Amino acid sequence: MKPSTVFLGEMTNPELEQFLTTHHTVIIPVGATEQHGPHSPLATDVLVPQEIARRIAPTVGAVVAPPLAYTLSYPHVGFTGLVHLRIPTFMAVIEDLCVSFATMGMKRIVFLNGHYDNTYAIAYACAMAADKIGKDVKAFPVNYWDGIPPEVASQWSGLKKGLHAHTAEVSVIMAINPDLVDKDQLNAEFPPFPDYTIANIGAVHTAFFFTSPGSVHWATKSGTWGEARDSTPEKGEEYLKICEKSTLDVLHNIELTFAAMPPRQ
Repeated sequence: MKPSTVFLGEMTNPELEQFLTTHHTVIIPVGATEQHGPHSPLATDVLVPQEIARRIAPTVGAVVAPPLAYTLSYPHVGFTGLVHLRIPTFMAVIEDLCVSFATMGMKRIVFLNGHYDNTYAIAYACAMAADKIGKDVKAFPVNYWDGIPPEVASQWSGLKKGLHAHTAEVSVIMAINPDLVDKDQLNAEFPPFPDYTIANIGAVHTAFFFTSPGSVHWATKSGTWGEARDSTPEKGEEYLKICEKSTLDVLHNIELTFAAMPPRQ
């Protein structure tokens, strides 16, 4: 019996049991429900990793679990389109999911994240779950952009291109479902960042955005961070392929690392 779908939620119980006789990887798309400018859907950060997961699941022998759409979005407090969890609540959800999927029989529990704010909390929650899921089970987060080479990433995101509701994100949504984008509202806005004197601006942005609830609402009027007016489905398909390769490369290197380590005592 071969499952007719890669989506766990669409499988019957016998199909899942058959899957678990030969495969043990589950991918959980993790995103957010938050504003994405005046033009893009609130589910943007869920739809993108879910599509990437769907595409790579057959390659890595995985099923794709129902996505986690309510997460950490406190930097967007102030915008109407926002549903989010407290940090301890979100971490408890991740920990419980680790235990539940491990009990199911999964050995690789991959949280494919499409919303940067979630990254650290997912990792910490996986660590908290580690002694409850068995030494042969590994649970960890992967951001779909983690494996993109810097010279490629800079063509799509950054201070000059933007990082939220910008061309890369909007184009991917257009490629997935163009009806979800209000093309008449595509805009461009950049927070008024200063001229930085250090290369590692990520540390500065962590200090500003992730410790200040409402920071995105403070820094932007529309909620867009970047240029979105040049978005197209063709660019979205190109970027999706880049993100597919990125995710597969990261997962491959994670497995290489696990295999290289001595057996756990």
